Amino acid sequence: MNLPNKLTVSRFVLTGFFLGAIFARFPYNETVALVLFTAAAITDALDGRIARQRKLITNFGILMDPLADKILACSALIAFVELGQFEAWMVVVIVSRELAITGLRLLAVSRNVILAAEGFGKHKTISQMTAIIAILLLLSYEQWGSVGIAIFGWGFAGHSWLWWVAGVSKWASVILTILSGWIYLWRNREVYLSDT
Repeated sequence: MNLPNKLTVSRFVLTGFFLGAIFARFPYNETVALVLFTAAAITDALDGRIARQRKLITNFGILMDPLADKILACSALIAFVELGQFEAWMVVVIVSRELAITGLRLLAVSRNVILAAEGFGKHKTISQMTAIIAILLLLSYEQWGSVGIAIFGWGFAGHSWLWWVAGVSKWASVILTILSGWIYLWRNREVYLSDT
């Protein structure tokens, strides 16, 4: 297994540890969850770049890299619904889009066609990661004492500026999720229309 694929697999492992940290009750658990999620997000940025630079692109990577992204992001978003940090309807929209695209990819694979990620999908992923990290920062910055308060505690209307960033990021992630899903389904419509 090459390095990019190892990074992809590590994202699955980090997702499990992240969920353990976010739901556990121990000192600084939100900070630990932030570190684990950020590490997983960094592997997402690295694996594709390394694969392209070193010409290590494989079918495993093409299929599993986006799946690892979906599992990481959807796990975090579902956890946030439980914690009251993300609206359930937004998560339903996001998860539904991810399942639809995964289904399309599986249908394509059954026909020996590999559908790679597209540009809008990458923007969608970045917007989701930004929203998740903003929420994790919002949950954890007070644990860092005066340093966290000094950096993240200021704002207006009684809220940290992170609260506003998280709110805008949530809406951006939903809009980009819908848009990228529609574009992906339209561009690859021959995969599912040929069966009807």
